[in-house]
Amino acid sequence: MNNVNFISVIIPVYNDSERLNKCLEALENQTYPKDLYEIVVVDNNSEEDIKSIVKQFNQTRITHESRRGSYAARNKGISIAKGKIFGFTDSDCIPAADWIEKGVEKLMQTPNCGLVAGEVQLFFKNPENPTVFEVYDKMNFLRQKHYIERYQFGATANVFTFRDIFEDVGLFNSELKSGGDSDWGKRVFAAGYKQVYADNVVVAHPARYSWKEIEKKTIRVTKGMYSQRKEQKYLITFILEILRDIKSPFKEINRILNNTDYSGILNKIKLIILFISIKHIKAQNKVKLYFES
Repeated sequence: MNNVNFISVIIPVYNDSERLNKCLEALENQTYPKDLYEIVVVDNNSEEDIKSIVKQFNQTRITHESRRGSYAARNKGISIAKGKIFGFTDSDCIPAADWIEKGVEKLMQTPNCGLVAGEVQLFFKNPENPTVFEVYDKMNFLRQKHYIERYQFGATANVFTFRDIFEDVGLFNSELKSGGDSDWGKRVFAAGYKQVYADNVVVAHPARYSWKEIEKKTIRVTKGMYSQRKEQKYLITFILEILRDIKSPFKEINRILNNTDYSGILNKIKLIILFISIKHIKAQNKVKLYFES
């Protein structure tokens, strides 16, 4: 494939066939020329019939990765992809009709670009009456602008990059079950490449609806962050992290009071309690991981 603008969009999936179908529908009808992109779905040992979903879409092909983990699956997708440009999203995302067009445009227009992190717009099941968990999710996860500016990475729910970047800094760390995008993004940054946030490169993503979903995400992210820093197992660093987790959430309270998605004093109190609960879950899991390692 010689065309420099040919793009491979890579989607890891474990089950989730219903939402994958919606994602592929959105990708089948992009404004980008059909002869200049492919969709590569990587089935990560699903129990559901992913192949029959993929067969419905002309732009899409499927491969399989037996090793569990979304980063191992993304690496498999990279290994068979045709493009010189890569786009990454997830099976539970719904890309805008111009997602590929705008992503490629921003990537090509940015000198020495290592990655473009697009906007992830979280939406509620019932926009008029979101749950406290949905509001918490929107306030705290998939904040692409924040990730780029403060932590030098973009969540792989919405990232564009070049094949050459992987050839230079390496693939995703397939050992990580969470935080592989952060680990890779930091390597891109350390190599001197520019990272940009693009608010017009948009995918929609459902906000997590329940306590179980938020708790699971929190534990997974905490483990992923700890895995990246486990070589820095210094007691003073560990203690400072725990103190940061359990200190009074004054900054969070101010964000909650100014949040427009969740009005009413009782709802604000619920959100404050949830913030405090999650902070303590983070601290408990860090203690557990520290003494287990």
